Amino acid sequence: MKKRQLLKMAIDLSMLILLLFLMGYQLWGEAAHEWAGAGIFLLFIIHQVMNRKWYRSLFRGRYDRMRALTLTVNMLLLMGMIGLMVSSVILSRYVFSFLPIRGMTRMGRLLHMAAAYWSFVLTAVHLGLHWGIVFGMFGRQQKRMGRLRLLAAGLAMYGGWVFLKRDIVTYLFLRTEFVFLDYSESRLLFYGDYLAMTGFFIYLAYCGRKILKSQGGHRKPVCAGSGRTTAHESLAGTLGMPECMPPVWRRDH
Repeated sequence: MKKRQLLKMAIDLSMLILLLFLMGYQLWGEAAHEWAGAGIFLLFIIHQVMNRKWYRSLFRGRYDRMRALTLTVNMLLLMGMIGLMVSSVILSRYVFSFLPIRGMTRMGRLLHMAAAYWSFVLTAVHLGLHWGIVFGMFGRQQKRMGRLRLLAAGLAMYGGWVFLKRDIVTYLFLRTEFVFLDYSESRLLFYGDYLAMTGFFIYLAYCGRKILKSQGGHRKPVCAGSGRTTAHESLAGTLGMPECMPPVWRRDH
């Protein structure tokens, strides 16, 4: 694997870890939360620059349902990250405290809450749409694949239950102005639950992708000149855009 691809994968993984860290605001304190947020935004900007060719590809090639779904998820995720950046600057008391921004606290708080939870969900969905590469790492051994699918289904069921238990829908649709924070909660339990919820949405997106493919008509992007999709291109951008350009297409059967 090329150094550039390794760098992109390292950036993507770092962004995912930071996003999970940021969801635990009450576990680390406001200063750590802000500096971690500044770090993820820096990585996000680097990611967009490194994948700038993707934007030029938007008006090339044809769109089937799978490509349209992927584009929709990516654009919504981009909007969520931008919302997070704007609201973070408004609410900042450490990293951006030098900026002459006053007022707009209520608007910033609501925007930050909605953008944070939608970005969390959309990140997992984005991963799920490209999750085939993970299963591919285990080869075609039926026994191994069967265990992996069983484990994934179990994790997804628990994640769905946690999603309802923690009432995440309330924050997604701003049914309240404040997030309930349990400062006494174990870090292990908190991040275990959030990893399970990540698995839940990954599983839903992966199954949805399989359904779309089974209905036929899904065209899989192949990088021009290679005839195949590389590992990073299959899972391009944990929080960003697909890496592979779409001029060359093949039909899956």
